[in-house]
Amino acid sequence: MGIDVAVERVLPFPPERVAGYAMDWRHDAEWTQGIRTAALTREAEGGGFGAGAEVTRTAYFLGRRIDYVLRVAAYEPPRLLDMVSVAGPLPMHVTYVFEPHARGTLARIRVRGGEGGFYRLAAPLLARQVRSSLTKDLRDLERRLTERAG
Repeated sequence: MGIDVAVERVLPFPPERVAGYAMDWRHDAEWTQGIRTAALTREAEGGGFGAGAEVTRTAYFLGRRIDYVLRVAAYEPPRLLDMVSVAGPLPMHVTYVFEPHARGTLARIRVRGGEGGFYRLAAPLLARQVRSSLTKDLRDLERRLTERAG
């Protein structure tokens, strides 16, 4: 078993606003821990961003540079963005869900991956690091949206 980490946070903005920012790959480096660059390297079949599109990210995790490609498996704004890695150092599945909440939007991020070998041995450490990063991501997402509102 690899890692399976999910975090959530209520953000004081409507789902359309949260998802509009968070689902836009051009903002990845602004609020996602460790990501330095993100580029749309393959458009969806109908053009632009959507199911089938691929985003190439350069990130730093635990002091190491990681280049990976995420393919959009499902894109249902403003509710769901589901991506799977198609190139990179470890298999990864990233899911963003945004649901209406009495105080704005319940934002959830789930990361699964790292099956077998080294990743099975390192899963507890990786899970802690991923949970910490995702918690900071949602905090930074709220901060970014607050700054843009002001």
